[in-house]
Amino acid sequence: MVHGYHVILTAYGFWLPNDPRGSWSDFVGAWELARFGKATKSFERQVLTEESEKLRESAKKSLKYSPVQFSGIQARAIARGFAQACLKNRYTLWACAILPEHTHVVIARHHYKVEYVANLLKGAATKQFIRETLHPLESSASDNQRPHSPWAQGQWKVFLDDEEAIDNAIRYVEQNPSKEGKPAQRWEFVQPFRGLEKSGWVTYL
Repeated sequence: MVHGYHVILTAYGFWLPNDPRGSWSDFVGAWELARFGKATKSFERQVLTEESEKLRESAKKSLKYSPVQFSGIQARAIARGFAQACLKNRYTLWACAILPEHTHVVIARHHYKVEYVANLLKGAATKQFIRETLHPLESSASDNQRPHSPWAQGQWKVFLDDEEAIDNAIRYVEQNPSKEGKPAQRWEFVQPFRGLEKSGWVTYL
């Protein structure tokens, strides 16, 4: 029984659908990337060779917009967007790490599908960028239209079906900033995990 999810939301340009390291994509939707090969859907991360690293960097340079890297100020805006989404939709997040090119969250099962929750979280963060005039791709806006999304399409997810899996995911996410040489993160919207109900199917609200 699934009780939660470990989800990774990536910034635009961080992990391409035909990334030599593997991806969760079934197809390459951007024409400027198509010449670098087909989608590399894989559940195992591949080790880059010198040649594949050069191919990856060339593909990133061909993107229509510059790859996004969130600053510390933008990370706080993402957190404020997530907090509003959690309050409005009653999500339970057991862990969250917002990094320059990707964000990890551990989400308790909700009556919304996890893909929908992930999209709403990204949307809330993007709206917060606009409110605070911090959108990373503001220069891509034209003719009174919104700028291109700062997030990649889709998300990477792992289903968590017991307390051990949830504890491991929470620990991994909490330790992720230090692995990138950044301080630990504590967000007010993150709720402590207190174990699973023993009564069966539970939706955490």
